Amino acid sequence: MTSQDPASAAPTAPGTTADTDSSDTAAASADPAQPDPVLLEAIERYYDAVPRGSARVEDFGPLSLFVAEGTGWPYYARPALGHRGPAVTADDVRRVRARQRELGLPEAFEWVAEHDPLLRAAVEEAGLTVHEHPLLVLGPQDGHPDEPLDGRLDEPGDAAGPDGVSVRVLAADDPALAEALAVPHLAFGEPGTGVGSAGPAELAVRAEALRADGSAERLAGRITAGRTALAAAFGDGTALCAGQHNPVGEVTEVAGVGTLPSARRRGLALAVTAALVAHARAGGARTVFLSAADEDVARIYRRAGFRSFATALIAEPGAEPGTEPGTEPGTEPDAG
Repeated sequence: MTSQDPASAAPTAPGTTADTDSSDTAAASADPAQPDPVLLEAIERYYDAVPRGSARVEDFGPLSLFVAEGTGWPYYARPALGHRGPAVTADDVRRVRARQRELGLPEAFEWVAEHDPLLRAAVEEAGLTVHEHPLLVLGPQDGHPDEPLDGRLDEPGDAAGPDGVSVRVLAADDPALAEALAVPHLAFGEPGTGVGSAGPAELAVRAEALRADGSAERLAGRITAGRTALAAAFGDGTALCAGQHNPVGEVTEVAGVGTLPSARRRGLALAVTAALVAHARAGGARTVFLSAADEDVARIYRRAGFRSFATALIAEPGAEPGTEPGTEPGTEPDAG
């Protein structure tokens, strides 16, 4: 929900995975059981830690406002980690919104419903719209994905994917970095579960734009620093699906998985997700989680071994007619 980087993610609700290439969306859904409090707290610490590498924190009592320093996604407000004082009120939310407007930031709040159940009523009373996203997890007690890829995926290299597609975790100097980065931008710009229109021609244009604005270079820096890993599926030399994970200690979030609209419904999201999970596990991650865009997308990731865990919530002003939450042109979620 919070871990996307401006150099590695597409315009969508921060941290959500909205891949729509599933060839099977009929699998039964499952409601989250009561979340394990230890695992829930580990994810909460992750959400608090991720932005701090590139943002300052402003204290609003029960809420923390993350303010990006330099270029990138301008972040959001969320519950203050470890707050033990009075519960958040609508007035607290209004004070944060006023500060966000003063700074020219989006009036956005993010949290996990099961960890902070009282916040929803406060943000809705303050006039914001709340969007729900299934949060799924592979915890320390869970196995590897049900549909693993062959080959080593803990370092850059190729592995066989669906229909002869190759999947690899990209190095910082991979010549396909900008193209892989561009795929989720196109995917989130054309939501849905069906095959879409954007293809290689549109991909080439978007990749060049991401080179020109420095996004690809910033992503390369994050890969070099070990703060992001980017995996992509390639067919006929073209990036068809891509996603990332962003580790903090033993926890990481899979985010921004998206398939080129013209290449959907081939199972590519599962292949990329499996590569990211394998890379994360090999790097020492004990907990891997993600926030799906909706229940249809969540079903895809359950096939990859994730289990329902909680509900990620994003609050923002109501969208203008004809727009999707978090997909306004030019927004680029960041990961600190």
